[in-house]
Amino acid sequence: MNHEVGQKGEAIAARYYRQRGYLLLGHNYRTRMGELDLILYKEDLIVFAEVKTRTGRMLAAPAEAVDLYKQRRLRRAAELYLQNSPFAEARVRFDVVEVAPAEKGWQVHCIMDAFQV
Repeated sequence: MNHEVGQKGEAIAARYYRQRGYLLLGHNYRTRMGELDLILYKEDLIVFAEVKTRTGRMLAAPAEAVDLYKQRRLRRAAELYLQNSPFAEARVRFDVVEVAPAEKGWQVHCIMDAFQV
């Protein structure tokens, strides 16, 4: 998948969260452990959202790409982010957001609390 499609999916996912009252703190936050697609905040909760964008037909669901290895890297990247953040004491949740083309626009499927800290 190309970079533009991924960026489009992340923008759609960010809009999805903002419409639900979340504040976007950051996107594409890079650490030595990897990248955090979206970092959001709402009511003393930090959400790290991994966005998977699908175009065309794929056999596996995009969320299946977030395996244990990827989860471990996301956790470590989140820990690094929180160390330098005023939100270090906030609750943390990891979401996986699947974005796919739909008949009209894009479909967003958010798997909240997709894996544990």
